[in-house]
Amino acid sequence: MKVGIPKEIKNNENRVGMTPAGVAEMVAHGHVVYVQHTAGEGSGFADAEYVAAGATILPTIEEVYAIAEMIVKVKEPVEPEYALVRPGQLLFTYFHFASEEELTHAMIKSGAVCLAYETVQLANGALPLLLPMSEVAGRMAVLNGAYYLQRTKGGKGKLISGVPGVPPTKVLVLGGGIVGEAAARMAAGMGAEVTITDISLPRLRQLDIETPANVHTLYSSEHNIREQLPVTDIVIGSVLVPGDKTPHLITKDMLKLMEPGTVLVDVAIDQGGCFETSRPTTHSEPTYTIDGIVHYCVANIPGAVPNTSTLALTNATLRYAIALADKGWKQACKDDAALFKGLNVAEGKVTFKAVADVFGLPYEPIEL
Repeated sequence: MKVGIPKEIKNNENRVGMTPAGVAEMVAHGHVVYVQHTAGEGSGFADAEYVAAGATILPTIEEVYAIAEMIVKVKEPVEPEYALVRPGQLLFTYFHFASEEELTHAMIKSGAVCLAYETVQLANGALPLLLPMSEVAGRMAVLNGAYYLQRTKGGKGKLISGVPGVPPTKVLVLGGGIVGEAAARMAAGMGAEVTITDISLPRLRQLDIETPANVHTLYSSEHNIREQLPVTDIVIGSVLVPGDKTPHLITKDMLKLMEPGTVLVDVAIDQGGCFETSRPTTHSEPTYTIDGIVHYCVANIPGAVPNTSTLALTNATLRYAIALADKGWKQACKDDAALFKGLNVAEGKVTFKAVADVFGLPYEPIEL
């Protein structure tokens, strides 16, 4: 199969769809890989490394899309890419369709097969292709929250760890999944007093046993969240409903419960956001303030550490990419129920129910 790796063009997105090591594996399976010129540069991978791995370098993104049967990316196609996508072409990337109606309609119109990393799901409910970026995003959420807690950045002027004789900050983590646990562990390791919420009692029990002593668990309810907000310095929003829009756990009226300079970090912004007042931001303009509350809602947080993120992502996606290239998408999805759940849009049809429901579109499941 002809596999294309285009350069990401989303704002400040320096990750790349595959490492040179991943390309070498694809080539070893007999596939031809085309990489756009400088696609890996932002992640620390030079064109020469891809050539050494067996790839062919193409000068433009148009050439990559024109020749490839499968496109492997990191982020969803943006508007300049819509016209490049061909009927029947397979796109394997993060899509987050439920928060992107324009993208959804563009991919339906394209006739492409859109297989989304974020909805590939194992029988136990785990999301193996979301997990590595969730781990990165959870850790980065705390680092960014601590940074914007500085007075010079609009925050309260508190050091997350405190110092002897001065108490540490209080961090509230909404959602006890992979992002939430990573955030809680990072914040705890930095010395903060952490509260993590979830609606699953078994998950709360697990977190209570496995996380450090300065992490406390709390059942997630509006009442409990409201009680925490007046004494919280950083709120990390990390709730996920796979493939669907994220519920708003903090509404606009709840902002008045918080002290000015409190920092909200919305890791769920890709799926619509945990906070009613959230709107996507970029690494070049990461924050805005509403009612004195600092909002950090960057939609591609792991893009700030692209070398780590690209290595971690390729580790997770490569075996699925190889299966798709070896077998074609229909047979690969027939053989792997987890991969089958990644199908969101295929040949003009919405094949993932949550996406169809969000936009009132017909749901047309694929039968293999």
